[in-house]
Amino acid sequence: MKVLVAVKRVIDYNVKIRVKPDHSDVDLTNVKMAMNPFCEIAVEEAVRLKEQDVASEIVAVTVGPKAAQEQLRTALALGADRAIHVETEARVESLAVAKLLKAVVDEEQPDLVILGKQAIDTDNNQTGQMLAALSGMPQGTFASKVDVKEGSVDVTREIDGGLQTVALTLPAVVTTDLRLNEPRYAKLPDIMKAKKKPLESKTPEALGVSVESGLELLGVETPAERKGGVKVGSVDELVEKLKTEAKVL
Repeated sequence: MKVLVAVKRVIDYNVKIRVKPDHSDVDLTNVKMAMNPFCEIAVEEAVRLKEQDVASEIVAVTVGPKAAQEQLRTALALGADRAIHVETEARVESLAVAKLLKAVVDEEQPDLVILGKQAIDTDNNQTGQMLAALSGMPQGTFASKVDVKEGSVDVTREIDGGLQTVALTLPAVVTTDLRLNEPRYAKLPDIMKAKKKPLESKTPEALGVSVESGLELLGVETPAERKGGVKVGSVDELVEKLKTEAKVL
């Protein structure tokens, strides 16, 4: 079974985000970049399927600038067999990414596509669902458990009321939630081996997909600093503050 895993290059989650002085965008100067954490979970799940002899090949794919090959090499070090880089310097919206992934799916014909449920930079939570709709494949989102069977996959997903299990006919799209697994770290020998694994580059033009954006970024602002909390001595004092200071009563 061939598994396609989509990964995204984002600012490392340990880095404090800076805004450019002119508020035109986020400042990426000398900022550490990393694989989106939800994508790490997707790669880990694919590797576990291969270790269980369920998957026979793992193909990692990303859309982004040339520097995004760093995240593909990470996926290769973690266990992917080969990688596909759709190179573009443009700011790519979720729908364009889904169309590009659909074009790669048409070429690769995977049995299962695994994506992170969302990226931590945009938090859109759209690409997996759009890819499923464009490719006509069933989808299982927010997966906390994936059980692949002959010709189908059972996906246990987290919903407001608890857990829901859906049975999908393969090929299918699955997006990962936090509790699906705990990603492993790449070992140094695997990082060295990853440099020799095949990495193919493509362009949106070659895939016949336009990445022209319909959105315009008007500005970026840092969140307003929150004031420190106040401990009150009694319910009466709390009510008084809610009336006179917060003015919510």
